[in-house]
Amino acid sequence: MKLLSNSKIWAVAVIMLSGLVYIGSCTRDNDLIVPVKLTQPFAPNRGTNIHLPGTMTVGDPTQWKMDKAHSSVLWSSNYIGTAGLLTGRFNQFGMHDVAAAEMLNYVATGQPLLDNSWAFNEANPAQTFFSGYVQINQSNTGEPGRDGGCNISGMGTTPIVAGTQNLTVTNLAKIKSTKVEFDASSNGYIVTFDLTWQGKLAAPLTKSIVGKLNYITMTTIATATPYKVFGLQLKFQFNCRDFGITSTSIADKIDIECNMNFNNK
Repeated sequence: MKLLSNSKIWAVAVIMLSGLVYIGSCTRDNDLIVPVKLTQPFAPNRGTNIHLPGTMTVGDPTQWKMDKAHSSVLWSSNYIGTAGLLTGRFNQFGMHDVAAAEMLNYVATGQPLLDNSWAFNEANPAQTFFSGYVQINQSNTGEPGRDGGCNISGMGTTPIVAGTQNLTVTNLAKIKSTKVEFDASSNGYIVTFDLTWQGKLAAPLTKSIVGKLNYITMTTIATATPYKVFGLQLKFQFNCRDFGITSTSIADKIDIECNMNFNNK
């Protein structure tokens, strides 16, 4: 068998070298392929609604009123810190910036102060603010023995007096917003607020808390006399040990959910 000539050997070498160069270039091209991003960045979808309480005049549709009968303030905590949830609600609460001079016992069956310490601007959170409060002795777990017993002593307050709304300093936990901002990951808002409560301390303590505020968009209720409604939902967590609560029946962290509904009847 004849050996290949030098010219043929060189031709074969050139062909093989060209193939290697081509394969190498294809490999580099593949390295430059950018993967398709399947998860797109969150795109906010907020409106321009503005809600204000005014003087809360009944029958004036420009003035929004808190619908307490359809609102709630709920709490939950782990039993003994690790077991299942303990849950409850506060029967008496409101949206009023309670001044020191207003911290009294009131002879009344309902809340004695107007729910007018709030404003909401969907597009401009800098113009949104709120204040609120709960009566600690009105915690309701559905178990009377706990509500009128260990909850009263454990929270440093006094039992309910029939026909009286107790807004005294030892029975009041208050919140007051200091900053409201857009939440970059949702249509909601990030709220910084002060939580003031005495608990089992010698005097009230104020802690800065961060929570999440959601707006339930305004809608019209089609009745014989149509009216509009909207909602605000605030969720946050705080450490009850900061306020001198030593009960081992509950965990350090308490979760709070405030569901406030409004109408313009």
